[in-house]
Amino acid sequence: MTIQKVMVIGAGQMGGGIAQVCAQAGYDILLNDIKEESYTKGLAVISKNLSRNVEKGRMSEEEKTAVLGRITKSLDLQDAKNADIVIEAAVENMEVKRSIFAKLDEIAPDHAILASNTSSLPITEIAAATNRPEKVIGMHFMNPVPVMKLVEIIRGLATDDEVYEAVETMTKKLSKVPVEVNDFPGFVANRVLMPMINEAIYTLYEGVATKEAIDDVMKLGMNHPMGPLQLADFIGLDTCLYIMETLHEGFGDSKYRPCPLLRKYVKAGWLGKKTGRGFYQY
Repeated sequence: MTIQKVMVIGAGQMGGGIAQVCAQAGYDILLNDIKEESYTKGLAVISKNLSRNVEKGRMSEEEKTAVLGRITKSLDLQDAKNADIVIEAAVENMEVKRSIFAKLDEIAPDHAILASNTSSLPITEIAAATNRPEKVIGMHFMNPVPVMKLVEIIRGLATDDEVYEAVETMTKKLSKVPVEVNDFPGFVANRVLMPMINEAIYTLYEGVATKEAIDDVMKLGMNHPMGPLQLADFIGLDTCLYIMETLHEGFGDSKYRPCPLLRKYVKAGWLGKKTGRGFYQY
């Protein structure tokens, strides 16, 4: 199973990053978004990232032009009819994802692999919205995509070995490290990371220490490059809350209960760096 044409759905932070690394690895990319302005914004970020690589001597101006030349705009899901693999990086919401996958199932060629960049939602449930569950897989890239090496590859209940191998091979071609994970809520990355962030929020909520102190303990004591509260701001507090709710619902265990302070901030619209305010001000 050879992959040549890649369609990425969603030109936001994750989708744009995935499109960039795929184009850098020589794949032809269709970058799809429902809104023209989102596509334009996404492409501008990719262009800026590549310019930075040119300035730092990591690539030439010609290579940058070639990479951008491999990215084509798509504002219509029908464009999936030519794709060998579709990587969905839309909003982290089960209904949205199932609806996209059901449409893709009708449009994409029979051989096409349908992958989701979900960070916590069950691949098996997404796959059930299609008539090709054996060709559905999770490819969870880390943020920021161009920098982070890890890709969690999640097998659904029905995922074919051949599909897994094709995605693993592609991941290596992107100069990323594939790690195989089974389909449980939160997979590995977020099942371990999010309760730590949630616990840090509880520590703040209960007045154990200030936000700066909590972050300093984890940075200086555990050698984390960024404290958990600052990291939560970068991820987006709405995303953190959504993942904690997915874990809480998926396992039914009270240890995954989202901290009331996290809920309060999300209700206030303090979502972190993207809104200018979360635990810190930006």
